[in-house]
Parts: sequence; structure tokens; C-alpha cells
Amino acid sequence: MPADQSKSSSRAWQRMLSGRRLDLLDPSPLDVEISDIAHGLARVARWNGQTSGDHAFSVAEHSLIVEDIALALKPDLPPHWRLAVLLHDAPEYVIGDMISPFKAVMGGDYKVVENRLQGAIHLRFGLPAELPQTIKKLAKRADIICAYYEAVELAGFDEVEAAKIFGAPRGFKPDGETPKRLGLTPLPASEAQSAFLQRFEEIENLIQLVKNGKKVAR
Repeated sequence: MPADQSKSSSRAWQRMLSGRRLDLLDPSPLDVEISDIAHGLARVARWNGQTSGDHAFSVAEHSLIVEDIALALKPDLPPHWRLAVLLHDAPEYVIGDMISPFKAVMGGDYKVVENRLQGAIHLRFGLPAELPQTIKKLAKRADIICAYYEAVELAGFDEVEAAKIFGAPRGFKPDGETPKRLGLTPLPASEAQSAFLQRFEEIENLIQLVKNGKKVAR
């Protein structure tokens, strides 16, 4: 095998549309761009694409809903932790969304790469590389609640099966006319991308307001 081919086969970085080259084994916060994250997450399908609708239900859309659920669970959540929740699945813009059964098969190596990416993403946007346990637990709780509704509304699960796997949502009630549904509708990738970027910018603006000593609303 030629030397240049050998080097190419062992490449551990990915070139992003922004022009950044992100090393998966040693990711630098300087190579993380929100435009790349939004673009990637809007094109990564939840449930391996096994959802109803004309479009895949993207990780970008999922992230927006999880952040909204987290706010419903804790309305006084400070903006920088809102950002942490919004970015809870951000590494998937590089490594994709592996379903839980496959993660279990993959074992620890997957988590090592995921955690390194998550730490770099956090540092890039002014968050601690390792989040406090309270925020991790809140994000996880909101994530599981969202997964339950995705399972029932989009992925073909009935409520009994979804409750058995994810647990029935507690402490959270959807708004609207159908109290047992979120009314999930998979968005086209371009719309999910724009919505994710818009929410990111809104939270960033709230963070700046807090830094300037002003009170912020939801």
C-alpha cells in the first residue's frame, strides 16, 4: 500500500462546510462552528429514520424540543444552561445518532469520542467542559420525555410499550388541545437548521443580557 494511501486511511479528522477540520480524537474548540453543528444536526435522523412523515425527524428538531421541555420543567433555568441543553446532542453533527442498542454493543470507545467532542463544543461556547450533575440530569430527563413522545407519535410505539422503555412522562404536560401529545411534525432539513440557529442566537442574546446585569424572560 502506498504511504499516502496509508495515511489517508487512518485520517481522524472531518472537513466541515465552514472549512474547519475537526479532529475526532483530539477535537479543538477552535474548530467548532455553530453553523456546522446546525447543518449537521438538521440532517441527522433520529430513530435511524424509522419515523412517519415526509421528512426525517432530525436531531436539530429534537434538540429544540428537549430545550423547551427543560424550560417547562425548570422555568428559571439560566440562559447558559439553556444553551447546554440545546447542545446536549451536538456531537452527533460529527458522529451521527447511534440508537441506544447499538451504543450498548459499541461499548466505551464510543462514549470516549462523544465525551471529547462534547467537551470541545462546551468550551467553544463558554460552557464548562464537564457540566454539573444537576444540569446533566435535567437534560437527560427532558431528553427521555421527548423520546417517549417521539416513540408514540412518530416511531410506531404504543403508549404502553413506550412507557415500559422510556417511562411515562411525569411532571410534564404538553400544551394544546391533545394533552397526551406534543404534536410532533418532522421539518425539512433547511427549516430545522434555521430554527436551531435562531434559538441558538436567542439564547446567546439572553446570555449577554445576563452578563450586563439585566433580567431575562424565557
